[in-house]
Amino acid sequence: LESIAESFKRGRYKKVLVVSGAGVSCSAGIPDFRTAGSGLYDNLHKFNLPYPEAIFDVDFYKSGPMPFVTLASEIWPGVKYRPTLTHCFFNLLDKKGTLSRIYTQNIDGLESVAGVDDNKMVECHGHFKSSSCIACKTPHDAESCKSSMLEKREAPICNNCGSLVKPDIVFFGEMMPTRFSERVHYDVASADLIIVLGTSLLVAPVANIPDWVPSNVTRLLINRDLVGTFSEAKSTDVFMEGDCDESVRKLCEMIGWCDELDQMYKDCRSDNESK
Repeated sequence: LESIAESFKRGRYKKVLVVSGAGVSCSAGIPDFRTAGSGLYDNLHKFNLPYPEAIFDVDFYKSGPMPFVTLASEIWPGVKYRPTLTHCFFNLLDKKGTLSRIYTQNIDGLESVAGVDDNKMVECHGHFKSSSCIACKTPHDAESCKSSMLEKREAPICNNCGSLVKPDIVFFGEMMPTRFSERVHYDVASADLIIVLGTSLLVAPVANIPDWVPSNVTRLLINRDLVGTFSEAKSTDVFMEGDCDESVRKLCEMIGWCDELDQMYKDCRSDNESK
């Protein structure tokens, strides 16, 4: 870890690749999708779903969109939840000119709310920034979709074919955004450090990204547990066990970025609260 901090101090990292999961948003109050007892999947009983994953199933959405509409109204970016210290750390990496790309498995959009440039993001499971018809795929106005779901609590109807519209979140069985395949090969080949945070590394192909970086590239895992490919540690692996926010703060203390991180977090919170 000391070597990583020293390399940051000396400006050696120019292409830091980040892979993030639900754990980076836990302190924002957004429930982890897979944590027993507190995970989102464990709290969906009020929707009387046939199985938890049905909330992200296109056929189920067609037959009854209210579970997803209710969920969307809860987690729509910038409405209820605010960026965490870890999201601000991502923004700090971006502003320092060291961030190559963030591959996030989250759909909460808190990286963008924190200020990370959209060009530095690959939202592997989609986002709320655009919306389209689930049948004819005609794009629809995202603000109109937001208004329907948050204010009217209903799914928008496609003006073209009369089917339902949803935000461009990747439902089960749908293809990942093309941006993933367009960026990932270059990003892993050019990475000089990969940081993996708050993810179980269970869902391919995102789970494979740490395996794809060159063998001489340091892989930093910030997580409560050893997961995925990190279970068979390489000599270049570093494991920071624990909470994401506490761990990035410790790393920033070692680098000398703590004051900047704290100020960025303070500014981010005040900006979003004023909105």
